[in-house]
Amino acid sequence: MKISARNQLKGRIVEITKGATTAHVRIDIGGAIVTSSITNAAVDDLGLTVGKEAYAVVKASDVMIAID
Repeated sequence: MKISARNQLKGRIVEITKGATTAHVRIDIGGAIVTSSITNAAVDDLGLTVGKEAYAVVKASDVMIAID
């Protein structure tokens, strides 16, 4: 895979929840869970299944940091 985005978080799919048109894909990236909302068609086209390795690729113009 070649991609220009630098924020690539490798993990394993732990849950896929399909709705009417959109799916929520949850990826465990080493103790933290990242959730992505993508189309059901994208889930099918990529062949995503629970247990499969995948990358969460984050592309954002701003990243905020907060502390408690």
